[in-house]
Amino acid sequence: MESNTSAAPPRYAPPAPPPATQAADTNAIRTQPVDGPDLGERQAAPTPPPAAGARAVRIGLMLPLRSAALAAPADALRAGFMAAFERDQAGFEVHLIETGDSPQETLSAYRQAVDGNDIIVGPLARSAVSALAASDLVSKPTIALNHPEVRGRALPANMLIIGLSIEDEARQVADWAAAEQTGGAAMIITGASAWQRRIANSFAARWKQLGYASQQLVLADTNGYLSEAALAQLRGQIETAAPVLLFAALDPSQAGQVRAAAGTTLPFYATSSVNPGADPANMIADLVGVRLLDLPWEVQPGHAAAMVYPRWSGAATALDLDRLYALGIDSFRVAREMSTNPGRSFTLDGVTGALTIDFGKGPARFQRVQRAAIYQGGGFSLIGPATP
Repeated sequence: MESNTSAAPPRYAPPAPPPATQAADTNAIRTQPVDGPDLGERQAAPTPPPAAGARAVRIGLMLPLRSAALAAPADALRAGFMAAFERDQAGFEVHLIETGDSPQETLSAYRQAVDGNDIIVGPLARSAVSALAASDLVSKPTIALNHPEVRGRALPANMLIIGLSIEDEARQVADWAAAEQTGGAAMIITGASAWQRRIANSFAARWKQLGYASQQLVLADTNGYLSEAALAQLRGQIETAAPVLLFAALDPSQAGQVRAAAGTTLPFYATSSVNPGADPANMIADLVGVRLLDLPWEVQPGHAAAMVYPRWSGAATALDLDRLYALGIDSFRVAREMSTNPGRSFTLDGVTGALTIDFGKGPARFQRVQRAAIYQGGGFSLIGPATP
């Protein structure tokens, strides 16, 4: 058990976006642009295609497709990137740069890539992003797809980080919970895995910043199943501590077991880690009513940006890969906006969230606001607007 308290900053009203259309699948890498109208849906002012006769913007997509461990995530991201490119390709060409997962190989590939491309999207491996961020190689606009291992250090001026982050999600959930449940302590329930601890610690740190107390309970499991002793400990702790809400840093199955044991009286918050997906066949009845944060791609199929792209053709249960596919879509859209309007701030109603980007005027800044939703079992009810 750990306790946290402190003094309070501003509150937040939870995150939503606009309307829609349809899609079609592709995996082709084109190295020359295809002539034709710009079909891309835009935010406020449309971004026009480059003028006739202008040289195509060359995007180097650098992914660890030769890595045994990262080939599947890299391929899902590549597929999403190409789906977005196929829809908005006028004036752009994509060069696929395959690497392994070692930082040295990535740095070598990056050196060559900057000579033949105007903008680089990648790398994906966290260690590779760290190595590139610490190097002096970043001479062209570079959109990194993961966060460096040590966060908070100054990044190269030409590097923008847009990777998905469970820590950022947890902090957003803390803001959301504080806006809905004013005052009182939170009980944070986590498993022993490293990723679960990262979620739990991020929520706890933000909750403390907001001026509230929290208690953290670590529940041991065996192959994903919590023991009756652990669940009895949970019930006893809830009775003793009397928290105003529960926050779960767990997987869907564990979260369902905790909710069944804890009952439905207390508000129950979580990140995307508890999302069992929208397929009714995978419904976890005990999670109905749980508040969670996830990408519009996962919880808002009617979202305007999401409906114009093909759904990923991979396994329906592989939500982490599906999220990387969505990240691929947004990474092309961000690259397109950055290259079309260099040095300008912009917002994007992305499939991974409402995005705000400042690039080309000092240190790069990126913010993603994800969708707040209530799980309904085979579907989601959205809460609030997803605006940066």
